[in-house]
Amino acid sequence: MYLNKHEERTRRSHAERRAATRRALLDAAKALFAEKGYAEVTIEEVVRGAGVTRGALYHHFEDKRLLLRAVVEEIEGEIDDLVERAAKEAHASSGNPFEAMMAGHYAFLDACLRPEVRRIVLLDGPAVLGWEEWHEIDAGHAVTQMETGLGMLVDAGLMEPQPLRPLAHLLHGAVIEAAMYVAVSEDAENAKDAVGTGLERLVRGLCR
Repeated sequence: MYLNKHEERTRRSHAERRAATRRALLDAAKALFAEKGYAEVTIEEVVRGAGVTRGALYHHFEDKRLLLRAVVEEIEGEIDDLVERAAKEAHASSGNPFEAMMAGHYAFLDACLRPEVRRIVLLDGPAVLGWEEWHEIDAGHAVTQMETGLGMLVDAGLMEPQPLRPLAHLLHGAVIEAAMYVAVSEDAENAKDAVGTGLERLVRGLCR
C-alpha cells in the first residue's frame, strides 16, 4: 500500500503530536514525582503540568502506576548512559579496567543524590511497582554492565576466570543496597562517600 505525500505528512504529523504529548506527560510527571512523591501527586496535576487533557494521558498510560513505571524506566536508561560514559572515559584516560569499573559505580552513586533518582527510582519505584517488577527493570539495565566490567577485569588478568553472570548479580545486589543506603540517609553526601569506599574495597577484593 502506497501513501501519497499528503497522507505521509498527516501520518508523520500525528506521530509527532503523539510523541510530543507523551514527552510532556513524562516531563511533568517526573518533576511532580520528584518534588512531592508519587502518593501526593494527582492525575489532574500531571495533565495540568503537561498542558494536555485527561483523555490524552489515558491514551498513553492506563493509570498513574504505569506512568510511574515509564518514568522509572526512562530515568534508569539515563543512569545507564551516564554510568557507561563515565566508565569509558575513565578507561580511555587510564587504560585500567578497575578504574573504569569504579568510575561507573561512583557515577551511579552520584546520580543517587539527584531528587528524581532518590525519590522516584529508589523510594517510590519499589514501593509502588513492587520489588520484583522494580528489580527486573533495574537489573535489566545494570547487570549486563556489571558483567562487562568484570569481564574486562578477567581479560586484563586482574581477576581469576570464573562464571561472571552470577557474580554480576551479587555485585549488583551490593550496589543496590548502597544506593538504598544513600536514599534513606539524612546525610546523603557522606553516605555516598562511605558506601563508595566500601564498594571499592569489595571490588578490589575480587581482584588478584
